[in-house]
Amino acid sequence: MAEDYDAVVVGSGPNGLSAAIELARHGLNVCVLEASERIGGGTRSAELTVPGFVHDICSAIHPLAGVSPFFREIGLIRGDVSWVHPPAALAHPFEDGTAGIIYPSLERTAEAMGPDGPAYARLLEPLLRNPFALFEEVLRPVRIPKRPLLMARFGLHAIEPCISLAQRTFRGETAKALFGGCAAHACVPLELAGTSAFALTLLVAAHAYGWPCARGGSQSIADALAARLKELGGEIRTGVRVRSLQDLPNFRAVLFDLPPKRVVEIAGSELPTRFLAGLLRFRHGPGVFKADWALDGPIPWKNPECSLAATVHLGGTLGEIAESERTVWRGRHPSKPFVLLAQQSLFDATRAPHGKHTVWAYCHVPNGDRTDLTNVVEAQIERFAPGFRKRILARRIFTAMELEQYNPALVGGDIGGGANDLANLLGRPVLRWDPYSTPNRRIYLCGSSTPPGGGVHGMCGYWAARSALRRTFGFT
Repeated sequence: MAEDYDAVVVGSGPNGLSAAIELARHGLNVCVLEASERIGGGTRSAELTVPGFVHDICSAIHPLAGVSPFFREIGLIRGDVSWVHPPAALAHPFEDGTAGIIYPSLERTAEAMGPDGPAYARLLEPLLRNPFALFEEVLRPVRIPKRPLLMARFGLHAIEPCISLAQRTFRGETAKALFGGCAAHACVPLELAGTSAFALTLLVAAHAYGWPCARGGSQSIADALAARLKELGGEIRTGVRVRSLQDLPNFRAVLFDLPPKRVVEIAGSELPTRFLAGLLRFRHGPGVFKADWALDGPIPWKNPECSLAATVHLGGTLGEIAESERTVWRGRHPSKPFVLLAQQSLFDATRAPHGKHTVWAYCHVPNGDRTDLTNVVEAQIERFAPGFRKRILARRIFTAMELEQYNPALVGGDIGGGANDLANLLGRPVLRWDPYSTPNRRIYLCGSSTPPGGGVHGMCGYWAARSALRRTFGFT
């Protein structure tokens, strides 16, 4: 490749495309290189089971997309993507046929929680007075906050382990389990400090914007970002595998939408030994076992209210969820895993033929796991929806290592870009004031292993681009 570019971005996930857009917005000549024949990284969709059934291969529900400052700034929320909002953000069924529901309305959610409703409202209402200001603070690298009182209010509870905050705040099992299920998105034991931050962030997002899915599949998010980049004069090349810096065209800066391990493989010769050692020490989190199903009808939930939400958490009580996450962290498989399930086709008719449905689900497993957990996951769904198996027309599974083979950015099946323990949250991928920069002023990191971490929000890419604009291109 003999062409000259101001910046080259390796990887076309939401962060890579967001980085490229921000650079192109400043008049730079940008090229994105993608190893796959299709852009999107973690936001791709395909007919995985039966023709006519569209499945999201990785991400499916996007609670952080609607509150992302960058997505909102570039108009991705106003019309570039058609966002589908179910009547409820989340359902959490129990074995006795009851269920907890998170509605868009804080008041309705609190009312449905009964005696725990006032405590739930007291916990979230202060953060919902200015939720988008909160996300401007949360979805950025660790800095002195611009809104210290707001962040003090958030941080006071966010730093707590989920177990202790849930048990101290709520009396009933419904509220505890709803809170714990949201915290379990961290994919770490719920006894760890900082796990409440995940629950608070997701619950504030639920009430501020909702937990939407993208009409037609998550691929539409990547396609919208790519279209915006091309409008700005950026270029995208697919089917280009980068194994070393010699595989790149001429550049002034290169940004990697890749985990630290892959950056070391490609650019290690241009980085000092001490920095490389820090990247190689970066700890990845557990992987996931993921499955997709084509069904001949909707999931037969014991509690029909579970059909109000595209997202359903299957884990039972807070104690069960905590035990599941603890077991995975110790390198074993839980007998009743916490399953995160999405049923987008209930609200998006483009996903399946009339009367048919798609289902997407995953559970956490040890990093690098190769075990087929189909029976275990389907048994967990059957606990809350007897007759689920009878509606299966076809299925497609991915073990943790099959996910890495599909997308090398998912090291060991880790979909979060790294372990979400407190050390990684404060110093990912290495402890630096500017976590996107490297000692080589031409090389930057913009993947989900940088702050603010995993999720479809584009903010890792945005902040990395801002770093490159300052250090390499002299923008203030």
